[in-house]
Amino acid sequence: MADRFNDFMKPLKETHFSLKDYVDFPKVAANVEAISIKLNQLNYLIGQEDMAKAVERLWEENPRVFSVLDILIAVRTKDKKKAIDENGNILLVADYFTSSAQVTKFLNDTGLTEVFQKKQIKNLVDYVFGVEVGLDSNARKNRGGHIMEELVANIFDNHGIAYEQEVYYTEFPEIVKALGADNKRFDFVVKHKDLTYLIEANFYTGGGSKLNEVARSYSELAPKINAVPGFEFVWITDGIGWESARNKLEEAFAHIPSVYNLTNINEFISKVKI
Repeated sequence: MADRFNDFMKPLKETHFSLKDYVDFPKVAANVEAISIKLNQLNYLIGQEDMAKAVERLWEENPRVFSVLDILIAVRTKDKKKAIDENGNILLVADYFTSSAQVTKFLNDTGLTEVFQKKQIKNLVDYVFGVEVGLDSNARKNRGGHIMEELVANIFDNHGIAYEQEVYYTEFPEIVKALGADNKRFDFVVKHKDLTYLIEANFYTGGGSKLNEVARSYSELAPKINAVPGFEFVWITDGIGWESARNKLEEAFAHIPSVYNLTNINEFISKVKI
């Protein structure tokens, strides 16, 4: 057991991100395209000396164009971000887009008026594309789990392993009895001969209490599943984050016979290809 665990820990990877995972450019382009007409109309403000007057003119023409101003400071209206004004009042950022006077105040207070007047931005469509890239990079953490699932799915595909993804435990009445009311969803299900493998896959680059909780949870889950004839729990996990939770992971090894990482996953592949 100790040797197997040490062998498991040695090749843990620093990251599971490839270059294509850093920015979702199709999503960025779609977000920009959705507001591009309004951004092009707002280009009118670039280079205007009398910003208040320019805003008033544009407001009279089409007040709805100002609804996208929030993205210029890397904020989305749906996030309902707030700001405090000089009088101590708390306002939604969107509240600044309800009149031409408020829009002018928004531009002045954020510093965008000076940016526009000095033409430090040439085209708002191009500028917002960059903003969207930055916002998307902040979403990398949310993509992390899906990236690990994609890696595992690619490995299965490359080896011709048939599988299902995101399968709820309610698909298996025997498991429902074993787990009770826990509405569990498995990342993968692989059926091989008379055995069904219920698989969880995750990757951790950093430490924290979550790793301890995951190890504890799976340590409790695996014996319940493995006690049901015809089923086995499999955990595929990787990442140097486990170095900070080494002891808890080692404890999990005593309860979960089938734990693999991206290096030794071939052991599982060999098992289901026989």
